[in-house]
Amino acid sequence: MRLIKLAKVMDNTGLSRSTIYKYISDGSFPKPVSLGVRNVAWVESEVEDWILERIRERDDETALVVP
Repeated sequence: MRLIKLAKVMDNTGLSRSTIYKYISDGSFPKPVSLGVRNVAWVESEVEDWILERIRERDDETALVVP
């Protein structure tokens, strides 16, 4: 299991800091793990799973479209 910092989360997802924290507050993005005062990181596999779910949602929507 690996923890990644915000900059890596932003790089992996293409999301801005504010969007990541908005999604966290909505409950639609993995919560960070506290590493101490004002220091957090995310479980890399949880972020990867979130990305894969966005891809599955896209593919499911594409499958529903009849040409």
